[in-house]
Amino acid sequence: MFAVHPVDPEAERPLLRAVGENANFHFCANAAQGVCNWLVPAESDQTLCRSCRHNHLAPDLSIAGNLMRWQRVEQAKQHLFYSLIRWRLPTPTQAEGVAEPLVFDLVGDVQTSEGVTRIYTGHDSGLITINIAEADDDERERRRLGLGEPYRTLLGHFRHEIGHYYWDILVRDGKMLDEFRNLFGDERLDYGAALQRYHAEGAAPDWPGAFISAYATAHPWEDFAESFAHHIHIVDTLETAHALGLSIDARAVRDESLKTDVAFDAYHADTFDAVIAAWTPVSVALNSLTRSLGQQDAYPFVLSQTIVAKLDFIHRLIRAQQADTAPVSA
Repeated sequence: MFAVHPVDPEAERPLLRAVGENANFHFCANAAQGVCNWLVPAESDQTLCRSCRHNHLAPDLSIAGNLMRWQRVEQAKQHLFYSLIRWRLPTPTQAEGVAEPLVFDLVGDVQTSEGVTRIYTGHDSGLITINIAEADDDERERRRLGLGEPYRTLLGHFRHEIGHYYWDILVRDGKMLDEFRNLFGDERLDYGAALQRYHAEGAAPDWPGAFISAYATAHPWEDFAESFAHHIHIVDTLETAHALGLSIDARAVRDESLKTDVAFDAYHADTFDAVIAAWTPVSVALNSLTRSLGQQDAYPFVLSQTIVAKLDFIHRLIRAQQADTAPVSA
């Protein structure tokens, strides 16, 4: 379980003692680079934290700006791991010797005398590659506009790519493959050809009725990954609303559907019905507030019944995994 610890300044270094706790810690080894502030229990034989020990390749710090990019990327990855740990989802490392460990390459395009080798964000059998250029706001915005996306964030990339990983671990190797195909389609459709067709033709005009994004129409795997990321967006935002004691009672309209008291932790919600009932008024409030600030909608999505069914599938998939998994320590 997560906790934020103030550190006792009188503790004997390099060990750190949490105030009010009978426990000692040391900083993750990547704290030396200024990219991580997570702690590791002193009795652990690990030098890296739960997030950083999954790194395979890190950015080349001899390149100007890469330290800042790495800091932003690690912050987003830690936010992802918060969700994975809360849900007790499997996060095996290479050291554990499993067939598909969860591994991250956090790298940028490579400039050589022969030109530039492009690095593409993606997933391949447990290896998630993130192009650190996405940490630059201007570059990410350029790509968002070029691809016609309403929403593109660094955290969103992590949540999308981890969706591909858990499709392999929980759907392909699990017990819900038939239901997946009924909802998302047959993943045996040629993936490369499907992507080529999407990039050449785009999505059908009626895609919003059944897909959370245009890109989700490209292939059932992409539909699942986009939906998986969206499920985390909703659950994590509602958990924050719960922690803040948020309640909404829209005075300007007489609509009970816009009233809510987020009185539960969405990470522990038994059903997705409770999650979506709370999310509707919260998302309306979010958009109303950002419009008043002159900003674009914070939540530029419409959830049809088909999309909600896909999100419900993911919620049940995660809950089934939780039922089979014992709590783990950081």
